[in-house]
Amino acid sequence: MTIAPELLDEIAAGAHHDPHAVLGLHPVTVDGATAWTVRTRRPLARTVTAVFADGTRVPLEHLHAGIWEGVKKGTGGRYEIETTYEDGSDYVADDPYRHPPLLGDLDLHLIAEGRHEQLWQVLGAHVREHDGATGTAFAVWAPNARSARIVGDFNGWDGSGHAMRSMGASGIWELFIPGVTAGQNYKFEFRTRHGHWVVKADPMARFAEVPPATASVVVDDSSYRWQDDEWMTRRARSTPLSQPMSVYELHLGSWRPGLGYREAADAIVDYVTDLGFTHVEFLPLAEHPFGGSWGYQVTGYYAPTSRFGNPDDLRYLIDRLHQAGIGVIMDWVPGHFPKDDFALARFDGDPLYEHADPRRGEHRDWGTYIFDYGRREVRNFLVANALYWFEEFHVDGLRVDAVASMLYLDYSREAGEWVPNVHGGRENLEAISFLQEVNATAYKRYPGIAMIAEESTSFPGVTAPTDHAGLGFGFKWNMGWMNDSLQYISRDPMYRSHHEGELSFSFVYAFSENYLLPISHDEVVHGKGSLFTRMPGDHWQKLANMRAFLAYMWGHPGKQLLFMGQEFGQLSEWSEGRGLDWWILDQPSHAQLHSFVGTLNSTYRSLSALWARDTDGAAFARLGSPSWNPNVQAFARRDWHGNAVVVVCNFSGVPIHGFELDMPEQGAWHEVLNSDAQEYGGSGVGNLGMVHTDAAGRAHMVLPPLGVLWLRHDPQAHIPSPTRG
Repeated sequence: MTIAPELLDEIAAGAHHDPHAVLGLHPVTVDGATAWTVRTRRPLARTVTAVFADGTRVPLEHLHAGIWEGVKKGTGGRYEIETTYEDGSDYVADDPYRHPPLLGDLDLHLIAEGRHEQLWQVLGAHVREHDGATGTAFAVWAPNARSARIVGDFNGWDGSGHAMRSMGASGIWELFIPGVTAGQNYKFEFRTRHGHWVVKADPMARFAEVPPATASVVVDDSSYRWQDDEWMTRRARSTPLSQPMSVYELHLGSWRPGLGYREAADAIVDYVTDLGFTHVEFLPLAEHPFGGSWGYQVTGYYAPTSRFGNPDDLRYLIDRLHQAGIGVIMDWVPGHFPKDDFALARFDGDPLYEHADPRRGEHRDWGTYIFDYGRREVRNFLVANALYWFEEFHVDGLRVDAVASMLYLDYSREAGEWVPNVHGGRENLEAISFLQEVNATAYKRYPGIAMIAEESTSFPGVTAPTDHAGLGFGFKWNMGWMNDSLQYISRDPMYRSHHEGELSFSFVYAFSENYLLPISHDEVVHGKGSLFTRMPGDHWQKLANMRAFLAYMWGHPGKQLLFMGQEFGQLSEWSEGRGLDWWILDQPSHAQLHSFVGTLNSTYRSLSALWARDTDGAAFARLGSPSWNPNVQAFARRDWHGNAVVVVCNFSGVPIHGFELDMPEQGAWHEVLNSDAQEYGGSGVGNLGMVHTDAAGRAHMVLPPLGVLWLRHDPQAHIPSPTRG
């Protein structure tokens, strides 16, 4: 077979789309019998010999541009290439081009259809035993590339000897490289349709170098042995909607700076257990180059950030939390990605992961690209990524960032800067379909998990099932409640009576979705100050407001989320570049707030009326007759057994004596929580632990200043008889 010099030049340069068509072992006929042609690329070699497993040595002759060829008669089989160089050195190595592809037809079909739910198992880099050799199988999707090759520290970052094979219309490129093992760095190099080369990190990499370095890292398949079987079994039998859920949101890098995944495990478990939170929510832990993005500009969707350790170290952290009975929610960012040259942006020289039309493919405010949700392979990349975190890391929920930006084509755009959908509307139909797909698939595969939407508009049906045309989320962040309540609580108590609606409006729509009430990281940055500094008054009043606000929040229908530091009244605005103000816990008043949050969580968890029917309007009633006061909010909650809890909030700066309230049940009501108790730094105004109703079902009580009471009905309690004169 005569091979054109131009083709050999392409093969030698690592620029051909199918190097296996020339290199490797190929059957030929010699003297009427089957024989095998061996070709390999060995530039600058003096002699090259193919050494077969049966002991046959086949000297190869130089063809052109470092390509060598020889013929073996009889059977083929495994072989190695023995090379001698002019300096006398010898080198024996397996040949990547003797190996058949590891990707099967079913994998390629599922990828092309956008239905490969375990995409991470076939794309990326995987250490494998293949045809008698140990090495790494590389595969990447780059349909616009004219050629592809692998560069890494195993080839001196020169990919000309490791050109990849195109797998046809699927757009997949693959190559098995013998001898490449875990811990080695690599990237992909593509020749674009425009003729220039671009070097990219692996979108499916499961590990990466520590930033600011950007190479992907080969890792072995995990051998981590999970110890959370009890947790996972219990999770699969339950639903978060009917369970207590108070979430501690945490930025790992600044919670206690310097701690890695493993080092942080004991500290987080002890701290969160002591405070009684049911879940930890981590700000994004997928790889990101810029720490100042807090993880929200992701470049490695399948790679836990190497800043804190390796993937098994993260598994250890999550496992420890589960063993302690603490759920784990991960922040997930499918709404946009950064424009860094080494990552997803213009991946194979053309728009690929991003929508090609900048009116649909760019977030100008954020300087990022928007995924092309209408492309099957891109949807598959994202859906599989969500499943990856559930499957490989046992996370219990994903909080999906910036959902509103995904739902609307005109999000943060002026007229003329966006393109309507096929019906002439502003909804991004492809993004809606993607969200429905990822939610339905996640809930199908992993019962008991939670998909949580950060969605700031009134888009209908965010938490409605997908078979009822909803988006299919389990929860939606109640951003309206957050904005209104923070605006209210920041006002001087003297003026709050004129703004009662800011606090009560949320009750009107509290059951329209499955809500989670967030006081998140976004509320303590960008000049907003901390939650403590947003409170009016002197130091004592700020802390009293904090306790009252949190007690109101925990009593309100919906689950709760609190960003780290607010549990002890962090003074300064949060910054990812430094740790929390832990020193302030040395001040008794802030230690008392910290203790109060622990009591708040433990009491909340013990009262099923506060969480069992969070989404059931029939289990909620506002109270206020006969002496309603605009500074007072009062409401009742019930569980499925009819057990009742009443929450009474006094947001005025003075105590209210003789306050009358029609209670939902007659009898005794235990004062199970008083945010003004002296043990938490309050003034100690209260009702000696109990209030009783009169014959008309009306209770007379004292409301503490800037205070909240939780009252639990006790039908068995002794009710004292009226005093006879």
